[in-house]
Amino acid sequence: MQNSTLKIWVHSARPKTLAAAFAPVIIGAALAWHDGQFVALNSSIALICAFLIQIGTNFANDYYDFKKGADTEDRIGFVRATAAGLISPEKMLNATILSMGLAFLFGLYLIWIGGWIVLILGLLSLLFGILYTGGPFPLGYNGLGDIFVFLFFGIVAVMTTYYVNALVWSEDAFWASLAVGALSTNILVINNLRDVEQDKKAGKRTLGVLLGETALKIEYTLMVLLAYAIPPHFFVKLHFGWWIFLPVLLLPFAMYLIYKVWFETNKSNLNKVLEQTAQFMALFGIMFTIGILLA
Repeated sequence: MQNSTLKIWVHSARPKTLAAAFAPVIIGAALAWHDGQFVALNSSIALICAFLIQIGTNFANDYYDFKKGADTEDRIGFVRATAAGLISPEKMLNATILSMGLAFLFGLYLIWIGGWIVLILGLLSLLFGILYTGGPFPLGYNGLGDIFVFLFFGIVAVMTTYYVNALVWSEDAFWASLAVGALSTNILVINNLRDVEQDKKAGKRTLGVLLGETALKIEYTLMVLLAYAIPPHFFVKLHFGWWIFLPVLLLPFAMYLIYKVWFETNKSNLNKVLEQTAQFMALFGIMFTIGILLA
């Protein structure tokens, strides 16, 4: 494979969005460690599956948005390989199937460990990763993308990671998953805020199209506030130590992002804010993980 072709595929995998796969797994694994239930192999396979599902979802979005005519020449966001003619639709579809198939194959071990509930959650994660932009009622085209991201890249990802380590469900993992789900959702919020006008033309009924840009800005702000409500809950109600407040060090970064969301008028500049939102999620996840391990 030529170097340029490899770069195109790496770009299509959208590595800067992988914080949405990375953060929930390390937090779920850290909670398992805190409870004396950590299993390195299980956590590692969960991380591989999360990465593959995220990449497969990105490939699926690239393919189905092209097929539905959503990626047009006036697109502000990052270049989509299929729409730009850099990768054929057939190859992008095959890459989607390969990524999701590998996720299932790796997940077979977790199914063997965790049983039918892991099978169901895994299949749903794969299915909705496709149905986000594919199928007769794509979630992302009908105002349901935010709910999907919050549930599957937040609650399901964190709680299932804990479960495949401990084989029991955890209240702590549920509360932690709310922070992760909120910050994962904000990656989508920025994407939708940037693309409101293009989405209207393409017939995509995102929350930005349905409710307006101000609603997205409010949503972004509330999601940050929700994420920052979780460390105090861990300290007061779940009796974790002061280290759980490590994410507070990122408050200036969070305030900067909220400011940009509310007052940035050049939509193309939101590409940078999108990257920074993913970076913020990764840093929050790392600091929260360290806080759990030290608390």
